[in-house]
Amino acid sequence: MLELSIVATPIGNLADITLRALEILREADFVLCEDTRKTKVLMDKYEIVKPLKAYHQQSTEGQIHKILEAMKEVEKVALVTDAGTPGISDPGNLLIERVLAFFGDEIKITPIPGANALSALVSVAGINMTRFTFMGFPPNKKGREKFFREVLASEYPVIYYESPYRLMKNLDLMEGLFEELGISKRVILGREITKIFEEIKRGEVVEVKKYYEENPGKVKGEIVVLIY
Repeated sequence: MLELSIVATPIGNLADITLRALEILREADFVLCEDTRKTKVLMDKYEIVKPLKAYHQQSTEGQIHKILEAMKEVEKVALVTDAGTPGISDPGNLLIERVLAFFGDEIKITPIPGANALSALVSVAGINMTRFTFMGFPPNKKGREKFFREVLASEYPVIYYESPYRLMKNLDLMEGLFEELGISKRVILGREITKIFEEIKRGEVVEVKKYYEENPGKVKGEIVVLIY
């Protein structure tokens, strides 16, 4: 039976990969990945040589069909994302949907868990995270204010991923909504988690915003935000 393994890869530090993930990558007939160049860095690190095929948000129907046809000819395929766990704010689940429709009961889909920025920030939050809401990335333009109104209305902590290009604009929007709604919430912001310049900032939105206004050079890299 064909087996598709959904493999979590490091979010920064390449040592953060499981022994099981390495075993799966070594056994795969080919590896599906967002960016073949980034995945090759990981593969080279562990001396794994396998064919790499691109699958990402911009993959066309024709490209997806070629992937499905290629899967018919092999026994083991691995899916990875650039960093973290496929299916969390990336198109991994869309591919799984297509695979299930194409192969039905003739395929086994196996999760190979590991690193992701969401769980990494939760683990160091230091607050009650028994229940929380994850909202992915904020919309770029349309729906952005609605997104943050939902964040601020939540009775549970909310986690979302953020772009360094929109961080300050979105913190400014939240600060304005705080004033409008007469509420106050705190932020835990993780940046470059597991990397050399890892940073976790805690405080009121206005405090975190001021910190990055005074240190604009630090507004870069992957960002995950927790509002509570």
